[in-house]
Amino acid sequence: MSPVTADLREAVIAIAREAAAAILAVYENAFEVESKSDSSPLTAADLAAHRIIVDGLERLTPDWPILSEEAADIPWETRRHWSRYWLVDPLDGTREFVKRNGEFTVNIALIEQGVSVFGVVLAPVGGTVWHGVAGAEACRRDGETDTLLRTRAPATGTLRVAASRSHRDARTEALLARIGDAQTLGLGSSLKFCRIADGTLDVYPRFGPTSEWDTAAAQCVLEAAGGVVIAPDGRAFRYNQRPTLLNGDFIALGDPQLPWRSWIG
Repeated sequence: MSPVTADLREAVIAIAREAAAAILAVYENAFEVESKSDSSPLTAADLAAHRIIVDGLERLTPDWPILSEEAADIPWETRRHWSRYWLVDPLDGTREFVKRNGEFTVNIALIEQGVSVFGVVLAPVGGTVWHGVAGAEACRRDGETDTLLRTRAPATGTLRVAASRSHRDARTEALLARIGDAQTLGLGSSLKFCRIADGTLDVYPRFGPTSEWDTAAAQCVLEAAGGVVIAPDGRAFRYNQRPTLLNGDFIALGDPQLPWRSWIG
């Protein structure tokens, strides 16, 4: 039986909204930017959201471990025994936050046996929530109204391709050239997955490093809406399968029948 009940879903959305409010309290004022060991930016908003989410999830499900970007130093020897845990990015798109372009999100995923089975993605600017349950449905919530999500499948004509606003490379450019008839949109954070889930985009290729917390929640939303996230060799995208928390390359598709293999090169 799935652990994802309506009550659990609403409780997690409420936690994400509380974190979003803390993020906006920082965003709307002057703030300092620090650098983490990997040179990625860190702000007071990241830390405030982290504390709120972790505290909320610990109260909600005290027996389920939590892995957050801001507290990721949990040994593999501990993590490898987890069958169910929360995977959290308190503020995905910190670079976009610093640029003040609004393209950042709160991400909370529930992982079961390596599979993202429940995901909540919230855009603090505007307040839109995307949520999905594996094998069930995905929805976009504006205010308190849910709209069922379905990807654009079959995707015909000009493909609409999401490209990272802050991480664009030669391999991505080569893939876009192989697609040929494509319209590209630069977009930050996990919003790229969400736009595929709601049918406004078709493809998101990513070559280069991301971390597991960057993708888990939005992957669940996309796949519940009919899409797929896969590695270049066709393997399903899974979590907590090895010591590193870095993802490999992937491509996200709204229409799983698109000829993506011919684009990889």
